[in-house]
Amino acid sequence: MSSDTLTTPAQALREKRRFPLDRRRVAALGTLAAVLVLWWSATHFGWVDTLFLPSPEQLVVALQGLLADGYLDASLWQHLGTSLLRVLAALFAAVLTAVPLGIAMGLNPTLNAALDPLVEFYRPIPPLAYLPLMVIWFGIGELSKVLLIYLALFAPLLIATVGGVRRVDRARIQAVRCLGASRGQVVRHVILPSALPDILTGLRIALGVGWSTLVAAELIAANRGLGFMVQSAAQFMATDVVVVGILLIASIALSIELGLRALQRRYAGWK
Repeated sequence: MSSDTLTTPAQALREKRRFPLDRRRVAALGTLAAVLVLWWSATHFGWVDTLFLPSPEQLVVALQGLLADGYLDASLWQHLGTSLLRVLAALFAAVLTAVPLGIAMGLNPTLNAALDPLVEFYRPIPPLAYLPLMVIWFGIGELSKVLLIYLALFAPLLIATVGGVRRVDRARIQAVRCLGASRGQVVRHVILPSALPDILTGLRIALGVGWSTLVAAELIAANRGLGFMVQSAAQFMATDVVVVGILLIASIALSIELGLRALQRRYAGWK
């Protein structure tokens, strides 16, 4: 084999420094650039009416207006903070309940058999279907909004946790027990670390569902929130505000997703 065909680690590092963007990043950036060019062309050459698809310049103007004047007696930061607080409160409650229950169901087949039908019964139901019940049972305050998002987050996180616990190598559990570890120590030092990749994956999936439920949750007599802003602007055919709200929701969800990916690489990279 010729020495020219061999690449040493030092040479690979120098090549990476010369060309910092790999093919995957180039493909991702290329796709985004193509979408932006197509969007700009469609709005500037009249292929699509700007009433239905605002141009990028219109979105910049709309965003500047929202930053300066807010929307319906609330600043953009208040709308954004309210939505973020609702999602994070539901997420916190889901982690506190779904993860411990998922570990218990994964370790106890009887408990899993008892609760799994209930979870599988409500999981496919769209949040809008039980939205009226949330209003009837819990009123139109914050509780019903957070609870609706919580229910959307709970099932994916619970199922992922159960699956992660079931995939733990039983030989490792038996080995730790033979060394005298208690049940709590087994859960803390063996089961939870081994199931962490599945839990984080379930958390990422759950957050995607939770953000999609946000708009439905903010239909309940809300006067603040990005979902409320999008729904209200749609009634007045303010398409630029609608698209700005959608992009803000997507941006926040993407930021949280990237943060969770970083956590997954940091604490579950071995998977």
